[in-house]
Amino acid sequence: MNVLVINAGSSSLKYQLVNVEQHRLLAKGICERVGSAESFHKHGLDENEVVIDAKMADHDDAMALVLESLVEGPAKAIDSLDQIDAVGHRIVQGGKYFDRSVLIDDDVIAKIDELAELAPLHNKAALMGIHACLKHMPGVPMVAVFDTSFFQTLPPKAYMYPLPYELYEKYAIRKYGAHGTSHRYISERAAAVLDEPLEDLKLITCHLGNGCSISAIDHGVAVDTSMGLTPLDGLMMGTRCGAIDPAIVPFVMEHENLTPAEVNDLMNKKSGLLGISGISNDLRSVRDASEAGNERAQLAYDMYSNSVKKYIGSYIAVMGGVDAIVLTAGVGENCEKMRRMIFAGLQPLGIILDEEKNRQRGFEREISAESSQVKIIIIPTNEEYMIARDTFEILHEGTDAALA
Repeated sequence: MNVLVINAGSSSLKYQLVNVEQHRLLAKGICERVGSAESFHKHGLDENEVVIDAKMADHDDAMALVLESLVEGPAKAIDSLDQIDAVGHRIVQGGKYFDRSVLIDDDVIAKIDELAELAPLHNKAALMGIHACLKHMPGVPMVAVFDTSFFQTLPPKAYMYPLPYELYEKYAIRKYGAHGTSHRYISERAAAVLDEPLEDLKLITCHLGNGCSISAIDHGVAVDTSMGLTPLDGLMMGTRCGAIDPAIVPFVMEHENLTPAEVNDLMNKKSGLLGISGISNDLRSVRDASEAGNERAQLAYDMYSNSVKKYIGSYIAVMGGVDAIVLTAGVGENCEKMRRMIFAGLQPLGIILDEEKNRQRGFEREISAESSQVKIIIIPTNEEYMIARDTFEILHEGTDAALA
């Protein structure tokens, strides 16, 4: 079964074509700067990737270009669009409605739109991707896979905020989390690496990139996560501030004469690594500047690692221990210095990094010392495969079809 996985952003459209039974990636690409005069399209696998300037006024144009690239040209993956059996869409916010992936119908589309207030850039973009697929591939079944559904298992003590209860009743203000598809994938793969049932493990999963989140997964069930009502909460990130004293918001609004939209923009797009360093939201650039002696870059680097360290400690307390800590995404997988800083000083908790293993690069691997009571594991995430797998399983519910 071939599943086209779509991840639509406000000005981008990422995609992968996956053969689920064979665990095989057939094609991938991204349409960037959709709606701008500088739009372009990358398509193909590895050495076969091509980059072309392509005019894309909107996501409808982008989807048409994606489908054309899949069946035509030197990097084509299939002979006909009839070979696409289904489409899986990444949806950031599923709110209280969705605790699992679902087949897309008019009611699902209406609820995704209703929830756009909680993730305006993401949900609205996803809807554009859905409508483009409906136009260009009518009749092909589509499945929505929600970042938030994995965290519907959180207990009320974890997802409720200590605000007047009436606000929860009126507006459903609560913690929803994000990156759930990534946390679900790396927790399953960590169990495989450890050769233990997921239901027997206490895991802390760390998705560390430009966007960052950490989750506590107790015997296969998510019991807490760092992102909240929106993806702004929790860890310090590339441009997001993460958790701060709430009183800072009205203070800054009053003294800087900012509107709610402007202060929201400040916290989401001008803070984090970028805001502290004044250099970049990319940790690699901040690292280079810090090693060259830039004090603000050094501070940003220290704050990022300290933010992660605090959440690891709190989730050990929440679960009453941990068997393994799992890292993924650009920083988690690739930055040996940041990993070293995160785990420095955690030896009394039984968490000991192996310096030599930490310097090595590879695929799924352990980087903890033999003497470490807690395993430290790196798992490259694969949200696209999870979306394709969910799509396959939903479309085969009630049949004998199963994945190996």
